[in-house]
Amino acid sequence: MDKIESPIYERDTLEFVTVALEYCSLVETAARFTILDFADKAAKMLPLLYLKAALLPEVAPDDDVELEYTLTEDMYESVRNRISNVLGEQDTYLETFHPDMQYSDTPIAAFISENLADVYQDAGNFISLFRQGNEEIMRNALAVCRINFREYWGQRLLNALKALHAIRYSEGEYGEYLETNETE
Repeated sequence: MDKIESPIYERDTLEFVTVALEYCSLVETAARFTILDFADKAAKMLPLLYLKAALLPEVAPDDDVELEYTLTEDMYESVRNRISNVLGEQDTYLETFHPDMQYSDTPIAAFISENLADVYQDAGNFISLFRQGNEEIMRNALAVCRINFREYWGQRLLNALKALHAIRYSEGEYGEYLETNETE
């Protein structure tokens, strides 16, 4: 198969690589931002990441190709903690898509930082595998990333986006701050 016909070199794949890399950079450097700046940047980037993941080409996973993931639990926790520290008490939101929610009278709390770290884990592993340049590994990484997006992290991304939207466009403390600074 020549490079032009390979799904790993398709425009949608390469655009996803670019956006995923930007997303990883954003969450890895979350500590540099104020809560409002982070919520603003993440609320703009997450829809793009979702769109680019949804457009990834369909590729069947190859069970014979072994993928070695590089993101460690420490890296995951480090990103989760950075985001949690930036968001403070705004990190918690009420989960509406949890499977147990339909049987519960008690609200289920979730964390933006955990959702974003879950997205980071898959995006970061995909990027590190893709960077290896081995076409078999790149192809399988693409297949696994697409499956994980559909089955897991796509919903986590949307849940975090909904909560970040509330922070970014709230009428409370953060929303008033933004409106004041935008007009200056």
